[in-house]
Amino acid sequence: MADKVKIAVIGLGNMGVPHVRDISTMDNLTLVGVCDTDKAKADNIAAQFKTTAYYDYKSLFDKSGVEAIIIATPHYDHTIIAVEAFARGIHVLTEKPIAVHVNDAKKMIAAWEDAKKKNPKIIFCAMFMQRTYGFWQKIKSLIDNGDLGKLMRATWIITDWYRTQQYYDSGGWRATWAGEGGGVLMNQCPHNLDLYQWFFGVPDRVTGFVTLGKYHNIEVEDEVTAYFEYKNGMVGHFLTTTAEAPGTNRLEIIGENGKLVYENGKMLFTQNRIPVFKHLKEAATGFDKPEAWNCEIPYKHHGQPGHRIIIDNFANAILKGEKLLAPAEQGINSVMMNNAIMLSSFEKKTIDLPMQGDAFEAKLKDLIKGSKFKKEVKGGGPVNMNSSF
Repeated sequence: MADKVKIAVIGLGNMGVPHVRDISTMDNLTLVGVCDTDKAKADNIAAQFKTTAYYDYKSLFDKSGVEAIIIATPHYDHTIIAVEAFARGIHVLTEKPIAVHVNDAKKMIAAWEDAKKKNPKIIFCAMFMQRTYGFWQKIKSLIDNGDLGKLMRATWIITDWYRTQQYYDSGGWRATWAGEGGGVLMNQCPHNLDLYQWFFGVPDRVTGFVTLGKYHNIEVEDEVTAYFEYKNGMVGHFLTTTAEAPGTNRLEIIGENGKLVYENGKMLFTQNRIPVFKHLKEAATGFDKPEAWNCEIPYKHHGQPGHRIIIDNFANAILKGEKLLAPAEQGINSVMMNNAIMLSSFEKKTIDLPMQGDAFEAKLKDLIKGSKFKKEVKGGGPVNMNSSF
């Protein structure tokens, strides 16, 4: 059995280059190529990390002997590259979101399912590195273990994805329908939408309220409010923007056993001594509340951005059959939630899930075709993403 996976990175932008850097320090991977349509960029990175530069992914597939790839290109290319890779029996780790719309996500999953007919062990992984964070894992365990009891409401205010106009002006594909397929939901919040469905499941009904270019000179959304409904009676709220400073990252979960809040690195559980559903039926007075106790929940966190952990897990899944931390087929859930929020706002109606992909894909094509937005690129060069994680 091989002890290293031959891997390449496709797309050498703000995320691709850090992935190359991580790979260069790992014992279970061998970097056999880097690929970017910008030849100077590919040559520079290849020279820096002593590998081979390629300028299109098919040449990389044909010549490098690659066994696995990381896709870090603009979003629309994720599907095209992944489908071709699976047809050649190549393992895939894709950046978030796995696709721009549900139909493309389905194509990727179908291609992976076809590839599994020849190699049942072929791996499809997503860069949902926040699943490795200790505080999110603790919340997941509290929910799964039933510590909160029956869930009633989950409200996530995630408005600390602050971005300036210079950020949007740094690349021609950023914040455009044709280049990115959306704004804050498509670029920043795939992590949060993935975590939301990881915690609570995919909602059954979605109502979205979206504003396009409210605070920035962009054509896509930079402020979003969404309302989620579940058949079991739970409701959810999701609020995000790239324009608030200092911004908020507060997840509040209400269950019959109390309230769990994660904010500013602290996790506080206000626990009801008597479950609320029991108390509200049996209380002797009209205004009595259950006795409640405050408890700060401890957790351990590795303190890293987490990308290297996902890459290592991807390699070990290939080499040793290690269980994936972020199976990419689950990525369709966050894509579907994204598409439903946007479509609901555009059509001014509630969207039932699971949804078919045709309506949103058609709307997206109309937005691209009808776009009159003139993107002015300023500054250029890579954006340092370290402060984003």
